[in-house]
Amino acid sequence: MTGVRLVGYNIRALRDDEDAVVRVLRGLRPDIVCLQEVPRFPYQLRDRHRLARRCGLALVPGRRKAGLAIMLGERVRLEAAEYHLLPRVPRLHLRGLAVAAVEIEGVRLVAASTHLDLETEARKAHTAEIVSLLDRARRTYEAPVVLSGDINEEPDGPSWAMLSKAFQDGYAAAPEGEENTYSAADPHKRIDAIFADHKIGLTGCGVPADPAIAKDYPAATDHRPLLATFTL
Repeated sequence: MTGVRLVGYNIRALRDDEDAVVRVLRGLRPDIVCLQEVPRFPYQLRDRHRLARRCGLALVPGRRKAGLAIMLGERVRLEAAEYHLLPRVPRLHLRGLAVAAVEIEGVRLVAASTHLDLETEARKAHTAEIVSLLDRARRTYEAPVVLSGDINEEPDGPSWAMLSKAFQDGYAAAPEGEENTYSAADPHKRIDAIFADHKIGLTGCGVPADPAIAKDYPAATDHRPLLATFTL
């Protein structure tokens, strides 16, 4: 079996303390990082590359719109990348789905990152589209799927229910560490998640509680990171 460490993290466009973000990501020793709210304006593209370089990771090619990115550790090989912009909803932010088909020690995996809407109906429509796109990716690359995202909804919401039907909710299936992801200064909501195909052997998922890493959470961004460990 192959063990994998996947981190999901909303970094708020690096508007807070970039050094703290770097310390958090390096401390978590990820194989794959799925990011939300990555710097998305043309003059900020260098910020994406700088963050990847400082963390010892490789940035997966993708579009800047919708503020999503995937980064890979040195033992992960990129096979293919996709970037989907979801149907635009008037007066709301453009949303998307970043997808990377990768190989880790001879085993394939599809990793994906998304950030859903604040508005319920738009969030539901985009969730259905994401489930369909990831089902297609699963068949195209003949690999299981892991999705990390800022869901902008708690586990009793309709979009979360849709995702939990299609995937394992990582924290519910294999709780490890702490539950709440928002806010970093006052964690009282679980609005970020990592979802995994049922054939993936989750060994743990949650907000890492190691004090050496957690001390940087409030300064780094307004969300706390999720770490999922699993076997393929």
